[in-house]
Amino acid sequence: MQRRHYCVDLDAGEIIECVLKGRATSIACGDRVEVSREQGAAIVALAPRQSLFYRSDAFKQKLIAANVTQVIGVIASDVPVDEHLLNRWIVAAETERCRFVLVLNKADLPESGAFAKRFEPYAALDYPLVIVSALGDVASLAARVRGERSVIIGQSGMGKSTLINALLPSADARTGELSKALRSGRHTTTSAALYRCEDGWIVDSPGMKVFGLAHCTPEAIAHAFVELRGLVTQCRFRDCRHDREPGCAVQLALAEGRVAPQRVALLQRLIREANRARGRS
Repeated sequence: MQRRHYCVDLDAGEIIECVLKGRATSIACGDRVEVSREQGAAIVALAPRQSLFYRSDAFKQKLIAANVTQVIGVIASDVPVDEHLLNRWIVAAETERCRFVLVLNKADLPESGAFAKRFEPYAALDYPLVIVSALGDVASLAARVRGERSVIIGQSGMGKSTLINALLPSADARTGELSKALRSGRHTTTSAALYRCEDGWIVDSPGMKVFGLAHCTPEAIAHAFVELRGLVTQCRFRDCRHDREPGCAVQLALAEGRVAPQRVALLQRLIREANRARGRS
Protein backbone atom coordinates (compact mmCIF):
# COMPACT_ATOMS: atom_id res chain seq x y z
CA MET A 1 0.00 0.00 0.00
CA GLN A 2 1.37 3.42 -1.00
CA ARG A 3 -0.90 6.48 -0.77
CA ARG A 4 -3.81 5.70 -3.14
CA HIS A 5 -1.98 2.72 -4.68
CA TYR A 6 -2.67 -0.77 -3.34
CA CYS A 7 -1.58 -4.32 -4.03
CA VAL A 8 -4.61 -6.49 -4.73
CA ASP A 9 -4.34 -10.27 -4.39
CA LEU A 10 -6.78 -11.60 -6.95
CA ASP A 11 -8.72 -14.81 -6.38
CA ALA A 12 -6.77 -16.33 -9.28
CA GLY A 13 -3.52 -15.81 -7.34
CA GLU A 14 -2.12 -12.85 -9.29
CA ILE A 15 -0.99 -9.72 -7.44
CA ILE A 16 -1.59 -6.43 -9.25
CA GLU A 17 -1.13 -2.79 -8.38
CA CYS A 18 -4.37 -0.81 -8.34
CA VAL A 19 -5.34 2.82 -7.91
CA LEU A 20 -8.23 3.51 -5.55
CA LYS A 21 -11.02 5.47 -7.21
CA GLY A 22 -12.98 7.87 -5.02
CA ARG A 23 -11.50 10.09 -2.32
CA ALA A 24 -14.22 9.20 0.18
CA THR A 25 -13.28 5.51 0.28
CA SER A 26 -10.68 4.15 2.69
CA ILE A 27 -9.17 0.70 2.23
CA ALA A 28 -7.73 -1.59 4.89
CA CYS A 29 -5.62 -4.68 4.46
CA GLY A 30 -8.02 -7.63 4.26
CA ASP A 31 -10.78 -5.74 2.47
CA ARG A 32 -12.63 -7.47 -0.34
CA VAL A 33 -12.75 -5.17 -3.37
CA GLU A 34 -13.99 -5.07 -6.94
CA VAL A 35 -11.35 -4.32 -9.56
CA SER A 36 -11.78 -2.88 -13.05
CA ARG A 37 -9.01 -3.22 -15.66
CA GLU A 38 -10.69 -1.27 -18.45
CA GLN A 39 -8.45 1.82 -18.20
CA GLY A 40 -5.66 0.57 -15.99
CA ALA A 41 -6.21 -1.48 -12.85
CA ALA A 42 -8.45 0.34 -10.38
CA ILE A 43 -10.43 -0.44 -7.23
CA VAL A 44 -13.99 0.60 -7.99
CA ALA A 45 -16.02 -0.91 -5.12
CA LEU A 46 -15.61 -2.11 -1.54
CA ALA A 47 -17.51 -5.12 -0.18
CA PRO A 48 -19.24 -4.86 3.23
CA ARG A 49 -16.89 -5.59 6.13
CA GLN A 50 -17.39 -8.19 8.85
CA SER A 51 -14.99 -6.34 11.16
CA LEU A 52 -12.56 -3.41 11.12
CA PHE A 53 -9.56 -3.25 13.42
CA TYR A 54 -8.21 0.29 13.62
CA ARG A 55 -6.99 3.07 15.88
CA SER A 56 -8.14 6.68 16.11
CA ASP A 57 -7.87 9.94 17.98
CA ALA A 58 -10.12 13.01 17.96
CA PHE A 59 -8.79 14.10 14.55
CA LYS A 60 -7.98 11.07 12.41
CA GLN A 61 -8.09 7.33 12.16
CA LYS A 62 -5.64 4.69 10.94
CA LEU A 63 -7.12 1.53 9.45
CA ILE A 64 -5.08 -1.60 10.15
CA ALA A 65 -7.03 -4.67 8.97
CA ALA A 66 -10.54 -5.52 7.84
CA ASN A 67 -12.55 -8.75 8.07
CA VAL A 68 -10.29 -10.21 10.75
CA THR A 69 -11.53 -12.89 13.14
CA GLN A 70 -8.49 -12.86 15.41
CA VAL A 71 -6.06 -10.29 16.81
CA ILE A 72 -2.62 -11.58 17.85
CA GLY A 73 -0.70 -9.33 20.22
CA VAL A 74 3.04 -10.06 20.30
CA ILE A 75 5.28 -9.28 23.27
CA ALA A 76 8.87 -10.23 24.16
CA SER A 77 10.97 -10.07 27.31
CA ASP A 78 13.80 -8.03 25.76
CA VAL A 79 11.57 -5.06 24.85
CA PRO A 80 9.73 -3.01 27.54
CA VAL A 81 6.04 -3.86 27.22
CA ASP A 82 3.50 -1.04 27.44
CA GLU A 83 0.57 -2.80 29.13
CA HIS A 84 -1.75 0.16 28.60
CA LEU A 85 -1.10 -0.29 24.89
CA LEU A 86 -1.65 -4.03 25.16
CA ASN A 87 -5.00 -3.51 26.86
CA ARG A 88 -6.05 -1.07 24.15
CA TRP A 89 -5.48 -3.79 21.56
CA ILE A 90 -7.71 -6.07 23.60
CA VAL A 91 -10.47 -3.45 23.84
CA ALA A 92 -10.29 -2.82 20.08
CA ALA A 93 -10.51 -6.56 19.41
CA GLU A 94 -13.47 -7.00 21.77
CA THR A 95 -15.43 -4.10 20.25
CA GLU A 96 -15.13 -5.80 16.84
CA ARG A 97 -15.98 -9.25 18.28
CA CYS A 98 -12.55 -10.61 17.37
CA ARG A 99 -10.73 -13.30 19.33
CA PHE A 100 -7.59 -12.01 21.09
CA VAL A 101 -4.47 -14.14 21.55
CA LEU A 102 -1.39 -12.98 23.46
CA VAL A 103 1.88 -14.37 22.08
CA LEU A 104 5.11 -14.31 24.07
CA ASN A 105 7.86 -14.45 21.46
CA LYS A 106 11.58 -15.13 21.98
CA ALA A 107 10.94 -17.95 24.44
CA ASP A 108 14.59 -18.94 24.00
CA LEU A 109 15.68 -15.94 26.11
CA PRO A 110 16.59 -16.94 29.71
CA GLU A 111 14.24 -14.41 31.33
CA SER A 112 11.17 -15.50 29.34
CA GLY A 113 9.87 -17.89 32.05
CA ALA A 114 9.61 -15.22 34.74
CA PHE A 115 8.34 -12.76 32.12
CA ALA A 116 5.48 -15.09 31.18
CA LYS A 117 4.19 -15.20 34.77
CA ARG A 118 3.58 -11.45 34.62
CA PHE A 119 0.96 -12.02 31.94
CA GLU A 120 -0.88 -14.95 33.49
CA PRO A 121 -3.77 -12.66 34.56
CA TYR A 122 -4.66 -12.28 30.87
CA ALA A 123 -4.98 -16.05 30.54
CA ALA A 124 -7.32 -15.93 33.53
CA LEU A 125 -9.53 -13.59 31.45
CA ASP A 126 -9.65 -16.30 28.73
CA TYR A 127 -7.05 -14.64 26.50
CA PRO A 128 -4.72 -17.52 25.53
CA LEU A 129 -1.05 -16.99 26.35
CA VAL A 130 0.99 -18.74 23.65
CA ILE A 131 4.75 -19.06 24.22
CA VAL A 132 6.89 -19.44 21.10
CA SER A 133 10.29 -18.71 19.61
CA ALA A 134 10.26 -17.33 16.07
CA LEU A 135 13.75 -18.80 15.68
CA GLY A 136 12.65 -22.17 17.01
CA ASP A 137 9.26 -23.76 17.61
CA VAL A 138 6.04 -21.96 16.52
CA ALA A 139 3.79 -25.04 16.31
CA SER A 140 1.48 -23.88 19.12
CA LEU A 141 0.76 -20.62 17.29
CA ALA A 142 0.48 -22.31 13.89
CA ALA A 143 -2.42 -24.34 15.23
CA ARG A 144 -4.21 -21.14 16.30
CA VAL A 145 -3.86 -19.28 12.99
CA ARG A 146 -5.09 -22.18 10.88
CA GLY A 147 -8.50 -21.35 9.44
CA GLU A 148 -8.48 -17.83 10.91
CA ARG A 149 -8.14 -14.35 9.43
CA SER A 150 -5.57 -12.85 11.81
CA VAL A 151 -3.79 -9.55 12.28
CA ILE A 152 -0.48 -9.51 14.17
CA ILE A 153 0.14 -6.38 16.20
CA GLY A 154 2.90 -5.30 18.55
CA GLN A 155 5.48 -2.72 19.46
CA SER A 156 8.61 -2.44 17.33
CA GLY A 157 11.27 -5.04 18.10
CA MET A 158 8.91 -7.81 19.23
CA GLY A 159 9.76 -9.98 16.20
CA LYS A 160 6.40 -9.90 14.40
CA SER A 161 7.79 -10.20 10.89
CA THR A 162 10.23 -12.94 11.93
CA LEU A 163 7.30 -14.76 13.48
CA ILE A 164 5.33 -14.57 10.23
CA ASN A 165 8.33 -15.89 8.30
CA ALA A 166 8.50 -18.82 10.74
CA LEU A 167 4.78 -19.53 10.35
CA LEU A 168 4.83 -19.06 6.57
CA PRO A 169 8.18 -19.90 4.95
CA SER A 170 6.94 -18.38 1.69
CA ALA A 171 6.41 -14.96 3.33
CA ASP A 172 9.88 -13.69 2.36
CA ALA A 173 9.18 -14.38 -1.29
CA ARG A 174 5.74 -12.81 -0.91
CA THR A 175 7.29 -9.66 0.57
CA GLY A 176 9.53 -9.36 -2.48
CA GLU A 177 6.53 -9.82 -4.75
CA LEU A 178 4.60 -7.09 -2.94
CA SER A 179 7.57 -4.72 -3.06
CA LYS A 180 7.99 -5.34 -6.78
CA ALA A 181 4.31 -4.66 -7.40
CA LEU A 182 4.63 -1.27 -5.72
CA ARG A 183 8.09 -0.64 -7.23
CA SER A 184 9.57 -0.40 -3.76
CA GLY A 185 12.74 -1.94 -2.37
CA ARG A 186 11.68 -1.70 1.27
CA HIS A 187 11.38 -4.87 3.31
CA THR A 188 10.61 -3.41 6.73
CA THR A 189 6.98 -3.33 7.80
CA THR A 190 5.98 0.27 7.10
CA SER A 191 2.44 -0.63 6.08
CA ALA A 192 0.20 -3.64 6.59
CA ALA A 193 0.66 -6.67 4.32
CA LEU A 194 -1.47 -9.80 3.94
CA TYR A 195 -0.16 -13.35 3.62
CA ARG A 196 -2.32 -16.35 2.81
CA CYS A 197 -2.10 -19.41 5.02
CA GLU A 198 -4.03 -22.66 5.35
CA ASP A 199 -7.75 -21.81 5.08
CA GLY A 200 -7.12 -18.17 6.04
CA TRP A 201 -4.63 -15.33 6.07
CA ILE A 202 -2.40 -13.23 8.35
CA VAL A 203 -1.88 -9.47 8.23
CA ASP A 204 1.49 -8.15 9.40
CA SER A 205 1.10 -4.61 10.78
CA PRO A 206 3.71 -1.90 11.47
CA GLY A 207 5.02 -1.54 15.01
CA MET A 208 3.19 1.21 16.88
CA LYS A 209 3.62 3.28 20.02
CA VAL A 210 0.06 4.61 20.36
CA PHE A 211 -3.40 3.12 19.89
CA GLY A 212 -6.25 5.58 20.30
CA LEU A 213 -9.84 4.41 20.74
CA ALA A 214 -11.69 7.65 20.04
CA HIS A 215 -14.08 5.78 17.71
CA CYS A 216 -15.35 3.62 20.60
CA THR A 217 -18.29 4.80 22.69
CA PRO A 218 -18.06 4.68 26.49
CA GLU A 219 -20.67 1.91 26.47
CA ALA A 220 -18.68 -0.17 23.98
CA ILE A 221 -15.49 0.32 26.00
CA ALA A 222 -17.15 -0.84 29.23
CA HIS A 223 -18.55 -3.92 27.45
CA ALA A 224 -15.04 -4.75 26.14
CA PHE A 225 -13.80 -5.48 29.67
CA VAL A 226 -14.91 -9.11 29.88
CA GLU A 227 -14.72 -9.38 33.68
CA LEU A 228 -16.79 -6.20 34.11
CA ARG A 229 -19.62 -6.93 31.67
CA GLY A 230 -21.90 -8.36 34.32
CA LEU A 231 -21.18 -5.42 36.63
CA VAL A 232 -21.66 -2.37 34.41
CA THR A 233 -25.32 -3.25 33.86
CA GLN A 234 -25.90 -3.25 37.63
CA CYS A 235 -24.81 0.37 38.23
CA ARG A 236 -27.49 2.76 39.48
CA PHE A 237 -26.95 5.21 36.62
CA ARG A 238 -27.00 4.17 32.99
CA ASP A 239 -24.22 6.64 32.06
CA CYS A 240 -22.05 5.66 35.04
CA ARG A 241 -18.36 6.39 34.52
CA HIS A 242 -17.47 3.80 37.16
CA ASP A 243 -15.47 6.35 39.12
CA ARG A 244 -17.18 8.15 42.04
CA GLU A 245 -20.83 7.76 41.18
CA PRO A 246 -23.09 6.38 43.93
CA GLY A 247 -24.41 2.89 43.36
CA CYS A 248 -21.54 1.89 41.04
CA ALA A 249 -21.27 -1.90 40.93
CA VAL A 250 -17.72 -1.72 39.53
CA GLN A 251 -16.50 0.38 42.47
CA LEU A 252 -18.15 -2.02 44.90
CA ALA A 253 -16.41 -4.98 43.25
CA LEU A 254 -13.13 -3.07 43.37
CA ALA A 255 -13.51 -2.37 47.10
CA GLU A 256 -14.22 -6.05 47.71
CA GLY A 257 -11.15 -7.12 45.72
CA ARG A 258 -13.12 -8.91 43.01
CA VAL A 259 -11.61 -6.97 40.09
CA ALA A 260 -8.07 -5.76 39.33
CA PRO A 261 -7.43 -2.07 40.18
CA GLN A 262 -5.34 -1.52 37.04
CA ARG A 263 -8.14 -2.74 34.79
CA VAL A 264 -10.67 -0.43 36.46
CA ALA A 265 -8.21 2.47 36.20
CA LEU A 266 -7.80 1.78 32.49
CA LEU A 267 -11.57 1.59 32.03
CA GLN A 268 -11.97 5.00 33.67
CA ARG A 269 -9.19 6.50 31.55
CA LEU A 270 -10.64 5.18 28.29
CA ILE A 271 -14.12 6.42 29.17
CA ARG A 272 -12.69 9.90 29.89
CA GLU A 273 -10.91 9.86 26.52
CA ALA A 274 -14.08 8.75 24.74
CA ASN A 275 -16.10 11.51 26.37
CA ARG A 276 -13.51 14.16 25.47
CA ALA A 277 -13.51 12.96 21.86
CA ARG A 278 -17.26 13.55 21.83
CA GLY A 279 -17.02 16.99 23.41
CA ARG A 280 -18.23 15.85 26.82
CA SER A 281 -16.63 16.95 30.05
